[in-house]
Amino acid sequence: MRRIILVTGGQRSGKSVYAERLALELSPNPVYVATAHVWDDEFARRVARHKQRRGPQWENIEEEKLLSLHDVGGKVVVIDCITLWCTNFFFDRTAPGRQPDVDEALGEIEAEFDRFTDQDATFIFVTNEIGSGEVSSNAVQRRFTDMQGWMNQYVAARADEVVLMVSGIPVKIKDVNNGKRE
Repeated sequence: MRRIILVTGGQRSGKSVYAERLALELSPNPVYVATAHVWDDEFARRVARHKQRRGPQWENIEEEKLLSLHDVGGKVVVIDCITLWCTNFFFDRTAPGRQPDVDEALGEIEAEFDRFTDQDATFIFVTNEIGSGEVSSNAVQRRFTDMQGWMNQYVAARADEVVLMVSGIPVKIKDVNNGKRE
């Protein structure tokens, strides 16, 4: 039975660790889908630390955009994270002198989300609440924040559960089954 769980919160709120622990409670061999594009050496070291923390029981998939290319039917899957996944669509469109088209990128991400989650699996999406702070003075950053906020809303509306991480503490803010597993 398909199940979608969204884990959201601020940077270093404990989102990824919570999602990984939840996945291991649900499966001895979960799948981890990393959506990040590795931009520099510091980020590569961060990715290596994450892989080491997870351990050998995880199946690791690195996919920047087309999640639906991967058959995860019957598995528990952590997708980390929506923010970086959105970045890959948003900045793919950037060319000198051209600003990203938010509606076009958002449409592509929503369609890819729908294709991917059409599989019979348990999906645990991790995302950031980047719009909780000040409004940026940078127009591109404002457009990205809007787009990612709309994508978070899109996923949350389709999720069976939504968990907000606050200082390492999970706060369940949506549960369509009221905690009952079927």
